[in-house]
Amino acid sequence: MSSFLRRFGGKKGSGAEATTTGANVYQGEVIRDGGLKFTVEQGGNDSQPSYQEASGAPVETSSPLGYAVGPITILFLNLSKMVGTGVYSTPASVLTGTGSIGLALIYWFLGFLIAGSSLGVYLEYASYFPNRSGSEVVYLEQAYPRPKYLFPTAFAFQTVILSFSSSNAIVLARYLFRINGHVPSDWELKGVAIAGYTVAVLRKTFSPPPTSKTYLPTKTPVLMFHTRASYWLSNGIGAIKLLTLIFVAITGLVVLGGHTRVENPTANFQNAFEGTSNEAYGLTNALVKIIFSYTGYENAFNVVNEVKNPVKTIKQSSFVALFVVAVLYEFANIAYMAAVPKSELKASTQIVASLFFQKVFGNGGAVRGLNFLIALSSFGNLLAVLLGTSRLIRECGRQGVLPYPRFWASTKPFGTPWGPYLVKWVTTVIMIVAPPAGDAFNFAVNLGSYPTAFFNVTMAAGLFIVRHRRAKLSLGPSEFRAWDVVVVFNILSNLFILVMPWYPPNEGDADVSFWYGTYIVVGIAIILLCGVYYAFWVYILPKWGKYNIRQELVDLDGGAAMNRLVKVPDAELARWDETHDEVGRFIGEGEGEGESVGVVGGDKGSDSSSARVREVPV
Repeated sequence: MSSFLRRFGGKKGSGAEATTTGANVYQGEVIRDGGLKFTVEQGGNDSQPSYQEASGAPVETSSPLGYAVGPITILFLNLSKMVGTGVYSTPASVLTGTGSIGLALIYWFLGFLIAGSSLGVYLEYASYFPNRSGSEVVYLEQAYPRPKYLFPTAFAFQTVILSFSSSNAIVLARYLFRINGHVPSDWELKGVAIAGYTVAVLRKTFSPPPTSKTYLPTKTPVLMFHTRASYWLSNGIGAIKLLTLIFVAITGLVVLGGHTRVENPTANFQNAFEGTSNEAYGLTNALVKIIFSYTGYENAFNVVNEVKNPVKTIKQSSFVALFVVAVLYEFANIAYMAAVPKSELKASTQIVASLFFQKVFGNGGAVRGLNFLIALSSFGNLLAVLLGTSRLIRECGRQGVLPYPRFWASTKPFGTPWGPYLVKWVTTVIMIVAPPAGDAFNFAVNLGSYPTAFFNVTMAAGLFIVRHRRAKLSLGPSEFRAWDVVVVFNILSNLFILVMPWYPPNEGDADVSFWYGTYIVVGIAIILLCGVYYAFWVYILPKWGKYNIRQELVDLDGGAAMNRLVKVPDAELARWDETHDEVGRFIGEGEGEGESVGVVGGDKGSDSSSARVREVPV
């Protein structure tokens, strides 16, 4: 496996070669390349120093969220987010879109290739910025530092607006009702979905006082109040999710062997490509659902600054998680297709796994127990998503482009990002209540896919920009480099998701009851509104108010740090620039620019006199 990962990623840098220029590296050193200013930053997670553009969020040299993420946690963070509701709810939509059993199985393998290419892109970015959590937030910020704050602003607001987990909460509710055989009304379904998500945010666990050496459970804080306990809970449920999916896969093989009550289990595989669709809408919709099912391969990149030796650790665990999930996805789909007639599969909407259990085991207590395991899997997915996206939203807040940055960045008083937890709960409740219950799942999946595909295209293309910029700065190779063909494939696959949904479906084939293109228009509108907000906030208002926007570095308690964007009147601009360095830290009166660039969040009294400023020849 390690040999394959090295080949997949091209040449591997070693030691100081990955980040140095052949000369000594100075902590806080500033390199100027035209209008860009790059600072050398060192994290506390045993990673190599990184060169990041000074307008980005500061590196936290001592993670306020700790360093509790190891290889096993990474494995289950990714696996728990991937194996949530997708493989138990989307196979019917995939089969409907592709039209045939054979093409549906090929599509699930294609989803693995797309996810693998995206993982390569994320990993190369992580090797450049190994001391920043937040994944896309950081990578877009650093790939496109100009126009200043444009991409951080657009991505931050898109992320907050679309930070809901309503689709997974709804599937959780459906399987809970399947346990007792009750057919819920719309508002019963919505009510249970809201309750389930609320429990995920406020999930009770047990932990002793911090002074305990064993750190074993004794009291009752909640998930949002305890970071380490949340990882323990996520890992435990992740193991159950893995075993459940393995059970589904093995059961499918037993069905194929003819050892169950299912008659003619190979019927669906005869003439496997019969009925293959050539309709653009259905084929694209099927791919969107599969990409949704693989979402989670990137979850560990949201917690990079909580991982020791992050590039090596995340590379190994993330690829293992993706490979295991891809194999189990194929076997799970084969299991469904062996046990359930094709016509019933297409009509099963979001409860295909429950239908599979019913066909194999009947309607007894065993089916109710298996439905409970699927519900638990959905719940574990909610936990994994909360853990990852809360860090991503926190990083958006640390950039300073969201109102009230302290609310997003602070980890006090519980040592967790409680602000992002609260925002995710609010947006999820709104998205559960607002759309019609029958359409909420499909609309939420589709809506999230469009802006995500846009930012994935720009992020993958930005990788070539970052490579060019690093070559110009004479930096050495990174610890990981994705093959060019992998990056190009990732760009093309995401462009497909952007272009193809515009083709209209045949009458009656749309997966929502309203206009099929609603999610496309809403997704584009969100992106455009972000651009309008940016132009109004960065250019129009400052011109009217006769001020400029400058960033100020703020150190919070517990090692947390953030940028605060402040309004500096035109008359005071020169004085501000004289008394603040490139990252926005106050350096006092009479000190030259760049002479006191220090470590963000570093120890008090640290010597910054060795900071250097170098110009890169044009």
